[in-house]
Amino acid sequence: MAEQGVEIERLRIQSLNAELLTRMERVLPQDGIVEFSPGFFLSRLTKPTESTQPIYKPCLCFVVQGSKRALLGNEVYNYDPGHYLVFTVDLPVVFHVDKASEDEPYFGLRLNLDPAIVAAVLLESGPDPSKSKADVKAIDVQAIDADLLDAVVRLVRLADSPDERRLLAPLVTREIVYRLLANGQASRLGHMITSAGETHRISEAVGFLRERFREPLKIEAIAREFGMSVSGFHHHFKSVTSLSPLQFQKQMRLQEARRVMLAEDLDAATAGFSVGYEDASYFSRDYKKLFGAPPQHDIANLRTKLPPQYSTASGMVES
Repeated sequence: MAEQGVEIERLRIQSLNAELLTRMERVLPQDGIVEFSPGFFLSRLTKPTESTQPIYKPCLCFVVQGSKRALLGNEVYNYDPGHYLVFTVDLPVVFHVDKASEDEPYFGLRLNLDPAIVAAVLLESGPDPSKSKADVKAIDVQAIDADLLDAVVRLVRLADSPDERRLLAPLVTREIVYRLLANGQASRLGHMITSAGETHRISEAVGFLRERFREPLKIEAIAREFGMSVSGFHHHFKSVTSLSPLQFQKQMRLQEARRVMLAEDLDAATAGFSVGYEDASYFSRDYKKLFGAPPQHDIANLRTKLPPQYSTASGMVES
């Protein structure tokens, strides 16, 4: 009986994936990004490429066709049509679309997670966020289950009816959050709403660093600001974000520099200075370490991959 249940689940996922791909091919006949409903993005690419956005809000990401990876510090999170990626604090993730071609375009989607919706679903469904594991990482890749995928497909189906989308999309979004809870993401989603303890302080510290990433990093002052010891702050920050505070700041600086070089055609030295670097050679060394090539070569390479209708100011890979 167990084997029969697994096979039924597999066939259901296969059918839902096929429908999702068909619908996305119709919605996106050409490369681009569509904000299908508020905070819900569908994307298509025919070339492998990378993101340039300096930081991403908490979100759920699916690959419908192709493959993708997310880089956060030294950690790599690979996902494909059988897996989803979720993260629950603002993070300086670098996204790479690895598999995309004219014959088999990459299709993906991203749903921003609204803290108000997450809070309402968490409180109504029963899990107590104050009892969540404090040090659970904010980012995770998990296998897709049929119930979660079914809710995502129903959200995309609403493309055919704007009136129904306006009424039903918020309800389906709530169901998607509920399905994430059922898929073992309660502690992770708790990062977004808990109002006590180290997790909440780290979430606030992430916002603090996000707003001040150009300024010199003063760990002692930040730890004191959030009522933590320096060692405790380091430990909990890395447990949640997978990055030390210094790595978080550096990755944000480098991704913002990459974005402005693309969008505003700045040279490397000017871009580095604009994000807080005082030494151009130090900036170039850090840049090459993160992106694999010196700034000028990396930007030239990105421009060959960037479809003309994409806005470089908003980041290339949105979903």
